[in-house]
Amino acid sequence: MTYKWRYKTPEGFTDLLMNGEGDSLTGLWFEGSRDASKHTVQCEERLLPVFRQTMDWLDVYFAGKAPDFTPKYEIHGLTDFRREVIDSMLAIPFGQTTTYGQIAAELAEKKGIAKMSARAVGGAVGWNPICIIIPCHRVVGSNRSLTGYGGGISNKVSLLRLEGNDMSRFSVPKKSFMNNRVDVEAALDSAERAAAENPVRYSGEEVFGRVRKRIIGK
Repeated sequence: MTYKWRYKTPEGFTDLLMNGEGDSLTGLWFEGSRDASKHTVQCEERLLPVFRQTMDWLDVYFAGKAPDFTPKYEIHGLTDFRREVIDSMLAIPFGQTTTYGQIAAELAEKKGIAKMSARAVGGAVGWNPICIIIPCHRVVGSNRSLTGYGGGISNKVSLLRLEGNDMSRFSVPKKSFMNNRVDVEAALDSAERAAAENPVRYSGEEVFGRVRKRIIGK
C-alpha cells in the first residue's frame, strides 16, 4: 500500500511530498508541480520509517551540505535506458551541473555508438520520480538554460543556488517561468506579503523586482 507524507521546506522552496511503500521511498516531488501527476496523491498520510530517513536526508541537504547517506528507494517502471540516465545523474557532484547533451554523449560512448539523442535523455531525466535525491535539477540545457524542470523553475533555481552554483552562468527564458503558474504565484505571494508588511518601503517597481529575483535569481 502506498502512503504519503509532507516535508516543510525552508523559505524559497515549495514544500515537498513523498510516497512510500513498505520500507522504500517511491516518490519525492514539489507540491503542486507538474511532477505530481507521476505520483499517488490521494492516499493515507502515515509517517513511515523511510519518511523519517528521507526527512533526515533533506534536513542535511537544505542546510547546504551533501548528505553522506541515502534513504532506501524503489523505482517502478524502470527501463535499462532510464537506469543508465539515473546513474548518470547520481554521478553529478553536489554543486555541479551537466547538460542533456553531455549525458547523451557519455552514454553513446559507453555503448560504442556514434550518437544518442539528447531529447531522449531529456525525457528520461524528466521521468525521474524521486527529485533532489536523484538530482535531475543538476541537468541543464546546452546553452546553460534552466528549462524543463517538472518541479518548477523557481525551485530548480533555488536548488542550484543552495548548492553554491554561480547563477550568473545560467539563463531562464521568459516563457519558462511566465507559463509556470506555481512559480509565478509563489513569487507574487512572497512579494505581496512583503509589500503588505511594509508598504512604504516597497513600491510597485520594487515588488516587481522581488518577483523577478524570486523566479530567475537576478
